[in-house]
Amino acid sequence: MPKSRIQKEQTVKELVEAIKKAKMIVLADFKGLKVKEVTVLRQELNKAQVECLVVKKTLMNRACKDAGVDFDAKSLPGNIISVNLGFGDQIAPAKITVTFNKAHEAMKILGGFLENKFIDATTVKVFATLPSREELLARVVGSIASPLRGLVTVLSGNLRGLVQVLNAYKEKQSTTS
Repeated sequence: MPKSRIQKEQTVKELVEAIKKAKMIVLADFKGLKVKEVTVLRQELNKAQVECLVVKKTLMNRACKDAGVDFDAKSLPGNIISVNLGFGDQIAPAKITVTFNKAHEAMKILGGFLENKFIDATTVKVFATLPSREELLARVVGSIASPLRGLVTVLSGNLRGLVQVLNAYKEKQSTTS
């Protein structure tokens, strides 16, 4: 059943707010996927705080115009697109969508938005290969901690050697007495 004008206006309004809040947006065409597969994709996206909306291209055009984003959805294939909006981790929508796309080739990644600028599907796939924020922070902490561990090892080696010399001297004194 088609949506009424009021429902469409509400959808556009919600989409404008979501576009303004989202850190990254991935656009995909899921034509050819089964309902179970789309449900699995939505569950994975929800776990990562990524909202999945299904909208017509005309509504997407209107929402982009109202949000101040220069984009024409008419250039995309099909009539309906999946809009995956990431609010938490900036790269999560790309990672999840690309990973899902590898297992389900019927879905096509059409592109996305990063900082309100359109990026093509290839760029979305490149972003999907980047490590997450948590992984990068762990690497930085590991890089900082590594020299400190080395310093502790070197310093403890000298103390260990001193203790061994003192123990040997003590044993020598106890055997000579």
